[in-house]
Amino acid sequence: MFTYEEAVAYIEEIPKFTTKNKLAHTRKCLDRLGSPDENRKIIHVAGTNGKGSVCAFLSSMLEEGGYRCGLFTSPHLVKINERFQINEVMVSDQGFLEAFLKVKNLADELVAEGDYHPTYFEFLFLMGMLIFDQENVDYLILETGLGGKLDATNSILHPLACVITSISLDHVEYLGDTVEKIAGEKAGIIKKGVPVIFDGNSEEAARVLRNRAEELRCPWYEMKGENQKILDYTPAGIRFSSKSEVYGDTELFVPFIARYQMMNAALALETMGALQESHGLKKEALMQGIAHTRWQGRMETVLPGVIVDGAHNEDGIARFVETVQYFQKEYPITLLFTTVSDKDFTDMIQKICKGLNFAHVVTTEIWGSRKQSAKELAELFRANGCTDVQAEPEVEQAFEKAYALKGDGLMFAVGSLYLVGEIKDYIRRRKHD
Repeated sequence: MFTYEEAVAYIEEIPKFTTKNKLAHTRKCLDRLGSPDENRKIIHVAGTNGKGSVCAFLSSMLEEGGYRCGLFTSPHLVKINERFQINEVMVSDQGFLEAFLKVKNLADELVAEGDYHPTYFEFLFLMGMLIFDQENVDYLILETGLGGKLDATNSILHPLACVITSISLDHVEYLGDTVEKIAGEKAGIIKKGVPVIFDGNSEEAARVLRNRAEELRCPWYEMKGENQKILDYTPAGIRFSSKSEVYGDTELFVPFIARYQMMNAALALETMGALQESHGLKKEALMQGIAHTRWQGRMETVLPGVIVDGAHNEDGIARFVETVQYFQKEYPITLLFTTVSDKDFTDMIQKICKGLNFAHVVTTEIWGSRKQSAKELAELFRANGCTDVQAEPEVEQAFEKAYALKGDGLMFAVGSLYLVGEIKDYIRRRKHD
């Protein structure tokens, strides 16, 4: 019999002995587990950036309306249980272990039959479907892992709605080297006749999504940034107006400082509009749900004056720069930065330095095979005009160094969700010591 700790260790070892499986394999696994996705109200969300935030807005609105809402998302920042949440509470260790044992038994049977072992993400997805079925959630928000068409979550058959957030270049080695190709992969989650709600700010991506929706005779809702207008912008969040096809002009508040959260909130609200007959909630409850949304690692304030952001690709970095540009007018900025070796970190650093001025920069490293040297990152910041740059490989020491340098200004940590996770875990442990 496995303990919780042994179950987590087993899951973390999975990438060492499996290969990518086809959706038919995932579907077969679901069926052998009793088809836990059947008769479940599922909202399926894909996209390059913002999909986690849209999922959080949707979950918060449904919870505000009195529903029991499951949320499957990735990656986790501190504890793997975070991937399975019900009304913002992650699954217990016991619930995690019970689902693990069922999927592990299935995996053993499949291997004995000469079939494939579930992949890391597939294993967690199967666990999630069992957890949410056991908990009998009213709604389930599913976030894709990578892409859309071939993602394990796309093995579900009858979603209530398909949501596609901002699309830009990322994971080009897997999804394609143009926005149109990547949009085609994301559009793979669209099912015949199911409402499609999408970010239409990129015309190249929007064209692909519109065509696919019409091909499958889906009602579609296109959201654009021009339909949102900032009314008030403070360190507490953004109050703005948004035009909705269903709800008309609506004034919303998002408790985040990143402007891109306006589009994410608008997409979530429009999704609820498309599903109005299903949930029957009033607009006021939806507005309150958006205002009360919490989401880790996306321009999240973790200590007074300390903001962490998981931006790690071209579009995410551009939005990070846009946000910090607003606040650097009033505050000196200290940056804590790292990334992984398979990202184009040279371009990331160039874009960051071109758009922002820093009082201090501290570079650090994330443990693992994709670790990128803090010293090399520091040299790139110096080469791009930053003068006060320090390299500190250990994340905890790097955090303390940057925090001490912050003074009365603001400190931002960016470049990787793994960095965000390590910082949040360190702050949690520091509070308990």
